[in-house]
Amino acid sequence: MTSRRRRSRITLTSVIVVLAIALGGYALDATGALEPDAAGEPAARDTTPSRPQGASTEPSRASSPTVSRGADTDAAAARALLADLPVKGKAAGTGYDRTGQFGSAWLDVDRNGCDTRNDVLARDLTGITREGRCKVLTGTLVSPYTGATVDFVRGNTTSTLVQIDHVVALENAWRTGGQRLSQDTREALANDPMNLFAVDGRSNSQKGSGDAATWLPANKAFRCTYVERQVTVKAKYRLWVAPAERDAMVRVLDAC
Repeated sequence: MTSRRRRSRITLTSVIVVLAIALGGYALDATGALEPDAAGEPAARDTTPSRPQGASTEPSRASSPTVSRGADTDAAAARALLADLPVKGKAAGTGYDRTGQFGSAWLDVDRNGCDTRNDVLARDLTGITREGRCKVLTGTLVSPYTGATVDFVRGNTTSTLVQIDHVVALENAWRTGGQRLSQDTREALANDPMNLFAVDGRSNSQKGSGDAATWLPANKAFRCTYVERQVTVKAKYRLWVAPAERDAMVRVLDAC
């Protein structure tokens, strides 16, 4: 066989192979075997896990970024509120009566079925046990005023080891504008969670009705939070600050 005939035969064979491949591809395409998915890639390449139909596309709370204010921002906000509070001397304490002016201890102003004391104990203590839905029987408190750990056990001689402190003492509130508030508003102030901390009984007794000028928590790391809360409560209930009280608040906030 001459080399010319051999080349002709090879060329003819190549043409036949190409035509066969083309015809086969056309047949596969016509049957849908090569149909791409919605993203334009063959389905076999899609390795993304499927999502159940109707599932939310929003990120879970665990994966969502948490935005919180820093201590410097809290102090700055408190300084701004404090600058707007009226400054004047305290009114006479005449007529102050805890029960008569601020309601009995404790009320259920949020109407959740539990009195405020049990609400705060449940919020601030850990490892609590209850009787029924509300009554806190035991728990552990890390007192924010001292940093010390206190075991709470409900009882006639033990309950007082953990007490609920009014950050703005009620007598102080009475003497710095509380007399002008309605009875309902005063009761709301006395039971406002923003104005309450579960603390060790000794600190609460030492504080009495003192303001920032006469008493601050022994735990210096908590003083910023304590004064920030006092300022926020006074602003919320349109109370004023005495000159010495304001100066003490400024000193604490400037160091935060």
